[in-house]
Amino acid sequence: MANLKTILSEFLSYLEKERGFSTHTIKAYHTDLNRFISFLSEEEKISNFMAVNRHTIRNYLGVEFDQGLSSKTVARRLASVKSLFKYLMQSEQLKDNPAIHVKSPKISQTLPNFIDEKVIDILMESPDVSTKKGVRDRAILELFYSTGIRLSELIELNIGSIDPINQLAKVHGKGDKERLIPFGNRAKFWVENYLKNRALSFNSTSAHNPLFVNEKEKRIPKSTVQRRIRNYIKLVAEGERLGPHILRHTFATHLMDRGADIRAVKDLLGHNSLSSTQVYTHIKPEKMKKIYKQAHPHGD
Repeated sequence: MANLKTILSEFLSYLEKERGFSTHTIKAYHTDLNRFISFLSEEEKISNFMAVNRHTIRNYLGVEFDQGLSSKTVARRLASVKSLFKYLMQSEQLKDNPAIHVKSPKISQTLPNFIDEKVIDILMESPDVSTKKGVRDRAILELFYSTGIRLSELIELNIGSIDPINQLAKVHGKGDKERLIPFGNRAKFWVENYLKNRALSFNSTSAHNPLFVNEKEKRIPKSTVQRRIRNYIKLVAEGERLGPHILRHTFATHLMDRGADIRAVKDLLGHNSLSSTQVYTHIKPEKMKKIYKQAHPHGD
C-alpha cells in the first residue's frame, strides 16, 4: 500500500474527478485528513492505513476534543475519516474498515437564526437605491430571500442563469448539481433594474457575463457580499452570525411557517437529505395551537 500522503492525494483527486465535489469541499477534506495523517505519523508512529484500527481513530478524536474543538467540528473530522476509509474499501486497498465501528459524537442541534417576517421589508429597503451599489445590493438581498441560495451559488450566477420570463434561476450547487429555483416579482424587478444601471438587459448581452459585479465589471467577490449584507442585516437583527446565510435560513423558515411541504423546501435548498431540512420544522407556539385546534378531534 502507498504511503499516507500519496493515498490522500489520490482520494482528493477521486473526489474532484469522479464525485464532482466543489473546490471548497475538497479543501475541507484536505484540511481534516491532513490533521488525521499528522496524528498517525507523529502520535501513533503509523505510516500505513492498514495499521489503523478503531482504537486509533478514537484516540484521534480524543486528541481533537482535548484541543477544545466542538462536537460539530469533531463529528465533521470523523466524517472525513470515514469517507477516506470507505474509498479505501471500494478501491480494494483494505479488507476491513475500522471506521465503521466508531460512533459520531452527539451534536447539540441549534435552530438557525432567521429574520422575522415583520422586518423583512425594512431589510429590503435598507440599501440606498439612488446609487448603483445600492441598486445592486437591493437586487442581491431580494434574490437571496426569494430563492434561499447559498452565497457561493449567488456569486457564480451569470446573466444567462436567470430566466426572467418563467422567473427561474438555474443554480449549480454542491457536487455541481444543477437545480431550478423560482423567484418572485420583487426579485425580478430589482435584478432587471440593476442590469439597466449597467446598460444591459437579459436579451442584449452575453449569457456568460457574471450577474453581480464590482466597479470593474468583474464577478463580485464573496467578501464584498458578506460585508455589505452583514451591515444591512445589523440594522434589523442582533446576533453573531448575521451574514448572507441568515437569508437562506429565513427563506426556509418562512416557507415552512406558511405550510410548505418539507420535501419541496429540501429540493429548493439543494439539500441531499431531509435530515438537513428538518431543522427548519420549528413552528411558533401560537401557530401550533391553531393547527392543533383545527386538526385534532378534541382540539376545541
